[in-house]
Amino acid sequence: MKLLVTGGAGFIGCNFIRYWFKRYPGDQIVNLDKLTYAGRLENTAGFSKHPGYSFMRGDIGDPVTVKKALRGVDVVVNFAAESHNDRGILDPGIFFRTNVLGTQILIDAARHAKVARFHHISTCEVFGDLGLDERRSFAESDPFCPRTPYNASKAASDHLVMAYYHSFGLPVTISHCANNFGPNQFPEKLIPRFVTNLLAGKPIPLFKSSQNRREWIYVDDHNSAVDLIIRKGRPGESYNIGSGVEKSIEEIADSLLAILQKPLSLKTYVPDRQGHDRRYLLNTEKIRRELGWQPAHNFDTWLKKTVDWYVKNRDWWQPLKTQSESIYR
Repeated sequence: MKLLVTGGAGFIGCNFIRYWFKRYPGDQIVNLDKLTYAGRLENTAGFSKHPGYSFMRGDIGDPVTVKKALRGVDVVVNFAAESHNDRGILDPGIFFRTNVLGTQILIDAARHAKVARFHHISTCEVFGDLGLDERRSFAESDPFCPRTPYNASKAASDHLVMAYYHSFGLPVTISHCANNFGPNQFPEKLIPRFVTNLLAGKPIPLFKSSQNRREWIYVDDHNSAVDLIIRKGRPGESYNIGSGVEKSIEEIADSLLAILQKPLSLKTYVPDRQGHDRRYLLNTEKIRRELGWQPAHNFDTWLKKTVDWYVKNRDWWQPLKTQSESIYR
């Protein structure tokens, strides 16, 4: 099988390609990535020599590049996206150009290429947020209620993808995933930002609403779920991917301080981001029932392994640290 993976030099995309070649070494993968600030060729080092791998630098919003990348492709997995809420508040336009218009150009080209499956990576954030005391979780059938430019751009791209299923019969699937963590995550995101700050001897900035909670999943649990959806998921359906593990920002900070044996005095508090969602939690009954998926990585164990990766890979993150902090200044 030949796959086109967009955004495969980013955090989840590079881990997906690594996962896929380990599981299906005889397959071919074309990695189409624009190599923006968060897409790094260094992330592909572990599989760049694989005989089935090829890289194309390009934008999913460029029809000529996309058409070339799709030659002979059976499956498209669309990870390419602008994904950081803080950046989305500073520059909403780029989020809609990439996440909506780029997805439209990509999926239209995939329709003409007659691919066997177009899988679109989305986010739990399209559903809005939950109250901290609510006794429910988001189901695939829940209405979208995005609260930030990033969330709105992903909700719009989800509607677009499903429109291609209903209007053109393109075999599409969508996955909504909880917050991912693992190696190669750009240090603007919560866990790597806190870890790299602590390793650099700097305090960690918690939003004032530090009891706001997120559901956390190790990146390869996400990848195993996408694998199952591609192979067994029903076209025209969306699937939630979550671990059921909820942690507040405060709890994450305390865990990282304990792992790195740093004092609690390194916690500082900053004003909340505009539109700061209170809580996300996904109902994963559908993917467990239909596809038999379940997460395999223990949160505490793999959080420690993730911290250890950053400890051992200072050469990877130190050059990115100034760039990742620039948006907060």
